[in-house]
Amino acid sequence: IGAYCLLDPTSHTMPTYTITELAREFDITPRAIRFYEDQGLISPKREGAGGRTRVYSARERTRLKLTLRGKRLGLTLSEIKSLVDMYESPKDSSVQMKRFLTVLARHRETLEQQREDIEVTLAEIAMHEDECRRMLEGGTAKKAQPVLRTVAKKPVSKRSKEAA
Repeated sequence: IGAYCLLDPTSHTMPTYTITELAREFDITPRAIRFYEDQGLISPKREGAGGRTRVYSARERTRLKLTLRGKRLGLTLSEIKSLVDMYESPKDSSVQMKRFLTVLARHRETLEQQREDIEVTLAEIAMHEDECRRMLEGGTAKKAQPVLRTVAKKPVSKRSKEAA
């Protein structure tokens, strides 16, 4: 990566990054990085005329990397922020790990419910596809309207019922 020190490119201080470099490295847009900044997940230094140039430290790069990892896991931005902030705190790491396990368990539960809902829906789709094929093969396609009424009366999955 093209990291460089803005003060002196030959110095051995911590590297800094531009928004363009981070966007390229993580395959995201500069706009996405600015969004995470607006959400308080990262906070680059501002330099140049009027503070228009964002300068990202290694710390901010790590926070961005953790944020993107949390997004891939499907965590909410508030969960990500809480975990990233906890990661930087000097507290006992066992407390951090327990908190992370709690967040992951909650997320796993949500995903398992979604998987169950999808499996129910896919089974219903397969049943209706089979019924339509049988009707087409038997030359009873004109009776499709009652089939559609049957589809409309089918029960919805648990999650859909809870949301209603």
